[in-house]
Amino acid sequence: MQEDISQGDHGGDAGGRPRVGLFVTCLVDLMRPSVGFATVELLERAGCRVEVPEAQTCCGQPAFNSGDDADTAAIAKNTIAALEGFDYVVAPSGSCAGMLKMHYPEVFADDPDWHPRATAFAAKVHELTAFLADVMSLQDTPPAFETTATYHDSCSGLRELGIKAAPRRLLGRVAGLTLNEGEEAETCCGFGGLFCVKYSDISTGMVDAKLDDLEKTGADMVLGGDLGCLMNIAGRLRRRGSAMEARHVAEVLAGYTDVPAIAQPPGGGPANEDAS
Repeated sequence: MQEDISQGDHGGDAGGRPRVGLFVTCLVDLMRPSVGFATVELLERAGCRVEVPEAQTCCGQPAFNSGDDADTAAIAKNTIAALEGFDYVVAPSGSCAGMLKMHYPEVFADDPDWHPRATAFAAKVHELTAFLADVMSLQDTPPAFETTATYHDSCSGLRELGIKAAPRRLLGRVAGLTLNEGEEAETCCGFGGLFCVKYSDISTGMVDAKLDDLEKTGADMVLGGDLGCLMNIAGRLRRRGSAMEARHVAEVLAGYTDVPAIAQPPGGGPANEDAS
């Protein structure tokens, strides 16, 4: 993701705006940059000065989940150094925000130099929808969007960060959008980062069960706050030939609904593929 945003010295804003360091996330940067641009727009609408430090890389979650302590610590140090000078650090991902907020202090639990920095850094970290709704109390009226949607609660966002009401409150301000809740909205989609690679058969069974529940809602679209989950769901929807779309909540809130849905070709519309 590249954006013409100030890369200044993190000094005070003359207008009193909070300085937000955007943690873009790997998947957004490489696979869905529209989520990043939508996030910047939402933060600016909320009154923030947004910067995107170029030194940031991965949050380190794959290494952390693999038990690669050395690489996890190196990645975490880089992330902290790049973003600790901001008033807030915001990520459009519950899993990445959970890694930064919940696990960085754990990574440096035995390091007297880095543990205080990791703890102070973690206190500044927020997932996007929770930050907009609970910290900035965003009252902006999003662009209208006529659709019936359902919401998928990602495991990390829900269980590590307690995010449930915030995205729904924000979506409730979108004129024309009807939200139909699924009975299994809080059930894992089967992605789990490395889990879907190591245990592909189990993962496929989980996402198929998730899709069955999503389609029962009668919604035209599934929304969520984690691109990993959404890519997993969207890929399986496409393979099943489903007409249901998948989008990140930030795209809808910012009005970025003219881009093709996740896993759809540039022309839009479902594309049935052999599940093999």
